[in-house]
Amino acid sequence: MTSPHTYRDLTVWRVSLELVVEIYRATERFPRSELFGITSQLRRAAVSVCANLAEGNSRHSTAAYINHINVALGSLGELGALLEISMRLGYIAIDDGRRLTEHTDRAGRLFSGLRAALKRRTERTSDDGHGIAT
Repeated sequence: MTSPHTYRDLTVWRVSLELVVEIYRATERFPRSELFGITSQLRRAAVSVCANLAEGNSRHSTAAYINHINVALGSLGELGALLEISMRLGYIAIDDGRRLTEHTDRAGRLFSGLRAALKRRTERTSDDGHGIAT
């Protein structure tokens, strides 16, 4: 099996990108008064997850890549909290919120797995200054 060459080849990218689409669709039904509030926060957090994966994967050191994964994981945590708030405010149906939360959790597990793989790789070899995609 060959390793992926870019972030676009990663399962975590595809899962995260689908999460962005789902968040945008869910927030279309939010009150207009929340456009610059929780709607914007949810969308920004979801986009941040994908953007940090792409940016980290494009960096030339494993340490920088891991740092961006950590930022993405933080954005996933923010997303989870915002989904809970949205459900409690009645902006999103409980079933939809749970489904999105499960999707968020899945992305988190994938990011955690990627981070662990990168750390193991770093422990086995010295960082040669080249970006890697795993």
